[in-house]
Amino acid sequence: MKAEAALVLWLQHLANERRASPRTLEAYGFAGRRYIAFLGQHRGEEIGLAAMGGVTAGEIRAWLAHLRQGDHPLSPRSLSQALSAIRTFHGFLDRRLDTPNAALALVRGPKIKPGAPRPITEDQAFGLIAEPALDPDREDWEAARDQAVLTLLYGCGLRISEALSLKRADAPIPDTLRITGKGSKTRIVPVLPAVREAIDGYLAAVPFVLDPDAALFRAKRGGALSPRHVQATVQTLRGRLGLPASATPHALRHSFATHLLGAGADLRSIQELLGHASLSTTQRYTEVDAAALLSAYSQAHPHARG
Repeated sequence: MKAEAALVLWLQHLANERRASPRTLEAYGFAGRRYIAFLGQHRGEEIGLAAMGGVTAGEIRAWLAHLRQGDHPLSPRSLSQALSAIRTFHGFLDRRLDTPNAALALVRGPKIKPGAPRPITEDQAFGLIAEPALDPDREDWEAARDQAVLTLLYGCGLRISEALSLKRADAPIPDTLRITGKGSKTRIVPVLPAVREAIDGYLAAVPFVLDPDAALFRAKRGGALSPRHVQATVQTLRGRLGLPASATPHALRHSFATHLLGAGADLRSIQELLGHASLSTTQRYTEVDAAALLSAYSQAHPHARG
């Protein structure tokens, strides 16, 4: 079997069994084809399945170096994503086509400095939450649902997946929520009265009868609300409000943390509320807060004016 044929089988596996998105399939396919083409050029021969098991750590590092050069060099983040795709490809070759390769374990990806979170202001957050009710083309219950979801993201610092994991049996919402986040890590999140009121308003308006184990938030036709719907809704709302592209659903979680920090909350408490495994992840919000303070200083301090 040629390596290209194995690549096709892998992409079919991702599409049919792993339900990978079209965007993921495109990115992984592009990375795989570049990888195989490089190996063929590097070795001066057509690459077959057996050859994939003999790819050395040096060849993989040479491929990464090749991606860093040329007319369109990849950034460290893109390099890391390409290497991740190739690790997944070789994992498939090992499990499904009996072609293991131990060399990948010897290759480390580039170090990536995480970017600072990009929160929005308090006024912008309140504007996003209020805007669905002003849409004449949206039914009242849909507006109430969108407001409830956005209030959860901003008022409790939840990820989209965490907000949409709530069941009908979880409401009425108590004073605290037990949330299971990344890595099956469980945390307790206090719930503000405004969050409970928003969810109560949605439940009073939703036209469907929900079983206790059914998803709390429903789409227009009654199915479970999807993350993509929330993302598309916020994209529409930010366009109407003139907000930047950084105003995403996840930005509401960033804003929750940044605004708490600005109000005097300590990092350890914010770490617990967000469910971060490492304090260093939470410390990124201090960079945002410091930048905001510097901006306010430069605009307001008499000696900062030219």
